[in-house]
Formats: sequence, C-alpha cells, structure tokens
Amino acid sequence: MPDTRSEPRYDVIAIGNAVVDVIASCEEDLIEELDLNRGGMTLVDEARADELYAAMPPAREVSGGSAANTLAGISTLGLQCAFIGQVADDQLGKVFRHDMRATGIDFDTEAREGEPATGRVLIFVTPDGERTMNTFLGAGQYLPAGALDEELIASGAILYLEGYLWDPEEPRSAMRRAIEVAREAGRKVAFTASESFVIERHGDDFRDMIDAGLIDILFVNESELATLTGKDDFEEGFASIENKVPVLVATRSAKGAVASADGERAQVAAEPVDKVIDTTGAGDQFAAGFLAGYAKGEPLERCLKRGAIAASEVIAHYGPRPEADMPALMNAKLG
Repeated sequence: MPDTRSEPRYDVIAIGNAVVDVIASCEEDLIEELDLNRGGMTLVDEARADELYAAMPPAREVSGGSAANTLAGISTLGLQCAFIGQVADDQLGKVFRHDMRATGIDFDTEAREGEPATGRVLIFVTPDGERTMNTFLGAGQYLPAGALDEELIASGAILYLEGYLWDPEEPRSAMRRAIEVAREAGRKVAFTASESFVIERHGDDFRDMIDAGLIDILFVNESELATLTGKDDFEEGFASIENKVPVLVATRSAKGAVASADGERAQVAAEPVDKVIDTTGAGDQFAAGFLAGYAKGEPLERCLKRGAIAASEVIAHYGPRPEADMPALMNAKLG
C-alpha cells in the first residue's frame, strides 16, 4: 500500500458496470407491445436481451454504464480519471475499452475469458425523450475483488461507486473492499444509488454504510430518496438523512437539485433545454459536473450548477455522454 497521505494521482476513480448502450427511438406502442417498464431500468438475461434487440428499430451503439458515463463527463472537463470494471474478451469488450481510453480514462482491468459476453443496455427512447432501459450485465457482474488494483484505488482523491453494480455478489464484495482501501488511504467515497429497485433490494446495506460513516458523498434522485428514507415528502426525506452524510446531493428532474454539506444547504433550478431528446445519462452527467466542481474545492451551489449544466447538455442529444465542448460550455454558463 502506498503512503496513505500522498498526493492523489487521480481526481476520480470509479467502479461500475462496463456495458455498451444500444439506443433506438421508438413509438409508445412498442413499449406496450414488449411489456417494458416505461421510464425505468430492468435487469434482463441474455435470452431476453437478444429478444429485445431483435425487436428494436435501427439503433446506435455507444459505450455506457452509469459510472463510466460519469467518468467520461469528468474527463471531458479536464480531470484525471481511472475506471475499474469487467468486460469479456469479445468485440463489445474491445469497443468499450477503446472508448474509455479514447476519452482519456485509464482502464486496465483484464478482460474475462469465456461466457458471459460483455454487458449491454437496450434503451428505447419515446418521442417525449423518456428512456426505458433493459440491462444485461453480462461479464460486468463477475468483477472479483481479486481484479482490484488497490494501489490504484488508493491513488484517487475520490472513489465513485455505482449502485447498479451492488446487485451481483462478486462486484458487491469488490466494492466493499474498495471502500476499505479508499478510507484507509484517507480518500473520499462517493456513491450513487442508481435506481429505486436497487435500494429496495439492498437498502439495508446502504443505510448501514451511511450510519457507519462509510459514504462521504451520496447521489440520489427524488424517488430514490423516498425509497431510501421511507418518506414520500421530499423535505422530510432530505432532512432525515442530510446530517448522516457529509455531502448529500438530490436531483429533482425539472425541479432542479438540492445539496447539503457540513450544515450548508444549496439548490439550483434545472437548466433550460430547447428540446429534450434523450434523458439517458442525465443523472450520470449531473454527477460528473458536480464532482468536477467538488474535486476543485468549489462552493456547493457552483458544484450544483455545474451538474445542472452537464445534465442539460446530455439530454439535448442522443447518448449518455457529452458531445459539446464542455469546458467552453461551463465557462459560458458560469461566467
């Protein structure tokens, strides 16, 4: 283990699903015909993934995964990032690795031999921009603790963990070990809840980690906050947990976002968007903007503003990762 108080080499290191997003526009009736969970995320097996893929209209394929998308946004903003995630030794795995490295992110986790294939997310986007996701985790759910580079984890100022990956047993154990390594090195641990169904399955784990002080930065959306706290009223839910987490960030879609840190509370409105094209990656990019500001020591409200700007950029086009010149956009919006 390196010197636990050494200057971090990376701003953010993330552990998450290594998947390729397959995105297609569709009409509402296809959602009903395929019996999909409109606007949500559903885990599917490989057979169901193949069935849905065959039913999709013409699609585009881009590397995705919640934490990987967030890192892509952070890297675009000029910060140093590394990713830990499991791909298979197949074509999609090679595509994912190439895309991460091409974005400036270090990604050196060895590919897994044999089945299952690299994960993919089949995303159906309706005319209102809502995305319905169907995720085959594939090789990603077999990330073992032995694949962790503990020196790498200890070299990051912030360890960012994806709730989606908490579901499978192997990566859950790997992330628990990563938290230990990061905290021993005096680093910050950030966690995104990802989806209400994840909290329904593992809420006791998350609440235990919060109570034990293992999470420094927690990202939730409005529905996830309600599931986590058991309180339908946003203010009640937020108040019930904000003193348990050093930094709590809650996004509220069109109602903007709220955050608290060390007794300070800030909120921002959602950034205006001419037309919502695809909401895929909105939460991921909000986290990217926020963490980019946080890593630089910026004020809480400015971090939220960065998050809102990043989210507004990604929902104005297809795909979960930024396409604009993000530093220029931030400068123009922030002044």
